[in-house]
Formats: sequence, C-alpha cells, structure tokens
Amino acid sequence: MTTVNEVKQSIYTYSYTKEERFICKLEMRAFFGFDSESNILETSVQVDPSRSPFMKERLDVLAEGSSIEEIIKKTEHIIFKEKTIKVVFIKNPSGESRSFSDRRDIEREVGFYLQGDVDLKEPEQLLGIMNLNGKWLFGALFLSESVWFKHQQKPYEYSTALSTRMARSVVNIAVPDPVGLKVIDPCCGIGTVLIEASSMGIDIVGSDMNPKVMYGSQKNLAHFGYETTPVNLADMRKISGDYDVAIIDMPYNLCSVITEEEQLEMFESARSFAKKVLVVTIDPVDKFISQAGFTIVDRCIATKNKTFFREVLVCE
Repeated sequence: MTTVNEVKQSIYTYSYTKEERFICKLEMRAFFGFDSESNILETSVQVDPSRSPFMKERLDVLAEGSSIEEIIKKTEHIIFKEKTIKVVFIKNPSGESRSFSDRRDIEREVGFYLQGDVDLKEPEQLLGIMNLNGKWLFGALFLSESVWFKHQQKPYEYSTALSTRMARSVVNIAVPDPVGLKVIDPCCGIGTVLIEASSMGIDIVGSDMNPKVMYGSQKNLAHFGYETTPVNLADMRKISGDYDVAIIDMPYNLCSVITEEEQLEMFESARSFAKKVLVVTIDPVDKFISQAGFTIVDRCIATKNKTFFREVLVCE
C-alpha cells in the first residue's frame, strides 16, 4: 500500500518574460544547482513554489506511466486518508495543447479510481496529472501563490527601487535555504528586499544611512505586518556583526552618487561582516569585489527595459 509521502521526483513549471529569463535561470541554479532551457524543471529537491515569482506549480510525482490507464492502475492503491482531494490537469508549457473538455475528461477518469474523499470546490490537497516527454505523471500538486503581488502597493515608493518580482528573486538567489542563516540588507532603501525576505520567514535586518528612507522602510514593513523586522540608521561602512549573507542593492540614483573609493569601502566593509554577498548594480564593480576579497561565483544581467540593465552578482 502506498502513501502520499513517497516522492522521488518533483516537476516545476515556470512562467517568465523575455526580460526575466536570465534572472529566473540564476534563481534556478541557486535553488537546484542547475537551470533548464525550457519552462519545466525536474529535480529531487523540493521548494515551496510560492517563494519564486516565476514558479507556477510543483508536482511531487507519485506514479508515472505510458498511458492514463497505466496511471490509474498504479494509483488505485494510493490511499488519501487525512485530506479531501481533487485532480487537476496540468498544462505542459512546452508540450501539446489539449481542449478544455479533454482536460476535464482526464481529471474525472483519474479521480474516479482514487481512494479518498473528493471535494471539487475546496479540496485540502490538489493532485496533478500531466504529460511530459511522452509519459504521464501523477502526484501531489502545489500551486504558487503570488505573495509578491500583494507587496506592489506600498505607502512609500521610489521609481528606482527594485520591482517586487525582482526583489523576491534576488532574495531567493542570495538565500535559497534560509534555515539557521542571519541576513542583512545594509542599503535597504524603502525596504523592498526586506518585505520579500520577511514574507518568506527569513531572519533579516535592514539599515540605511538616510533617516527619511529608513522611516519609509519601517512604514512599508509595518503596512504588510512585518514591523518586527529591524531597520537601523547606519552607514554600511560602519556596520559590525556577523551575518551569513548580505544583499546589497548599490546606490545609483542622482541623490546617491558614490565614488569608486566609496564603492570599494562598501565591499571591504561587507567582507568584514558577511560570508556571502549578493550585489545588484548598474555599474561594473568586479574589480572592487575582487579587491575586497570576494569571488564572483555566479551572475546574470536583469533588464527592466531595452535601456536599463542591472547586474546580479553572487559573491563568496
């Protein structure tokens, strides 16, 4: 007899724009150690799909077969005891298209033979069926919730701040597994990164040398219920402590012009309090990162439009 906990493979489906392609792939590499050329990724690693702004869903495979009939034979012994269930057909973003009626027929056919209480309106556990590379896959389905979308309407906003989608991906790239890690955003601005990290339960603190900006960050965090996330007034070059990861969105607007000497000082300071640094920058800073004692281990270019580019650098 099989239980729903026996999972050896997970399938993730993705959705991203042309401009987001490279940062999405960098996020894949952070989570899984590799990326995918398609909108589908197969791995044994399980990540909550709501963490990523690009993941649509995760299917934890319980059975596979060459036909729907084979799937039914393999799943009729799976017992769903504790939760009500519903079968959902998963569209393959890289595969053939099926009509609405065909998808519903497949859902009904597979669901008819399952052992469990079905609830089509408010199921406690979704079950997915999809066709991938000629094989049928069935398993527990987890949909992504667009948490980042709720954070778009902040009381305080800057036009030059990271988008909530990019900020969420940046946090994932910097901290793919947050368990036991202490994180700092030493140039937190209005708190976009802090909000995304806090919503994922990451232990993070923020600081900024501009008191007005720090105030806006505190208000934004409180607006979304994260007022317990600390935000301090501090020059990054004077920060002390011991952090596992620092996320640095380099100042670049007209009110935050810094010299090359100041950039080097920022990275040297980061080296003193963080083991790993993720840098977001519009200027080339490789030499300063190297001079400060970091090594760039991965990177990508993220575009906002055809004329505005940011580099995301993972440094250890």
